[in-house]
Amino acid sequence: MVQLDLFSHLDDDDGQPPQQILTVSEVTEQIKDLLETSFPNVWIEGEISNFSRPRSGHCYLTLKDDEAQLPAVIWRSTAAGLRFELHDGLEVVCLGHLDVYPPRGRYQLIVREIQPKGIGALELAFRQLRDKLAKEGLFEPGYKKPLPAFSRRIAVVTSATGAAIRDFLEVLRRRWRGTDVWIVPVRVQGEGAAQEVAAAIEQVNRLAEPPDCIVVTRGGGSLEDLWAFNEEVVVRAIFASKIPVVSAIGHEIDVTLSDLVADVRALTPSEAAELVAPAAEELAARLGQVQKRLAAALRGRVATCQARLDAVARHRVFRRPLELVFERARRLDELEVRHNRAVARRIETARAKLDATSARLESLSPLAVLARGYSITERLPSGQLVRNASDLAPGDKIRTRLGRGQTVSRVEEVEE
Repeated sequence: MVQLDLFSHLDDDDGQPPQQILTVSEVTEQIKDLLETSFPNVWIEGEISNFSRPRSGHCYLTLKDDEAQLPAVIWRSTAAGLRFELHDGLEVVCLGHLDVYPPRGRYQLIVREIQPKGIGALELAFRQLRDKLAKEGLFEPGYKKPLPAFSRRIAVVTSATGAAIRDFLEVLRRRWRGTDVWIVPVRVQGEGAAQEVAAAIEQVNRLAEPPDCIVVTRGGGSLEDLWAFNEEVVVRAIFASKIPVVSAIGHEIDVTLSDLVADVRALTPSEAAELVAPAAEELAARLGQVQKRLAAALRGRVATCQARLDAVARHRVFRRPLELVFERARRLDELEVRHNRAVARRIETARAKLDATSARLESLSPLAVLARGYSITERLPSGQLVRNASDLAPGDKIRTRLGRGQTVSRVEEVEE
């Protein structure tokens, strides 16, 4: 029998065992892990081709350029949020991660965001910085600080000559006059504007008597005009502020990173004034309502107390105040009688026990024995009892106790 070693050609020349042999699935899994680790987030631009959207709601397409193509998938949850229609030939920019589809052994792009090409470098930079800061948690609601109910001092970081400060002061003057406004003038657009805004916020936080809140505001404008409030230095200064910050940048449709990180966002400078100061008329009306509720509550409390007082006055103890005293006195008399009886019984029982004990002691008394004709002899002067004749010697002095009286004598002779 001849055995053939079909894998002998895989051995190394030095006789070492062959390298590990992987299955197709194992190779594919390693490639999948490598791609997903190396490309967790990637921006890709290209032209859409082979687009399809079956009934499942998922979108399948191919991104291509002049030299290569890349399969891509947009899951239904992402595709449902698209605000424009996808079609072949559309130039787009996609954000996603690379993945491997094992059944076909090909890599593909899992798209999380997709925008038409040509949105501009500022928009792309805005989204990249927004995603970066969001991962750090700067926009989390848990970091938002509440505004005080009544702000006595307000610092406004804005242009001193812009329309925003005029609108803010006009609305504030109409609503509430009991607030001091500190205007911190800065440039709100152009080169160096972001650094000025950030420095102003930090300076206000270092004041010995800081204001109750800070309002960062400017009027509307294009994305380029508002870009200073998308700079990272401004966003981090607002986040680091220990004083609550209200952001009122541009118009209602304008959203900046300063709006996202601020403790409160106002759609306009006028709304910022409404947020930081109450309306005097509304406050007076609220106080009037509170006064009415307080008066009604006090009247109800008085009525309740009066009813309780009347109920207490009708109680038996107030109508017949001495009845309880008489009942307690009668009870005391009964207890005294019972006590005297109990004491008498205890004395009688103790006397009987004493008589019995005395009788027993009397029967055991040595004097009773002597009364029957017996005597006790003691050796003098020691007083030692004499029990045997050998305890005595002629000439010893002894004392004899009788039932009545005693005698003292001297021993003449001893007989054992």
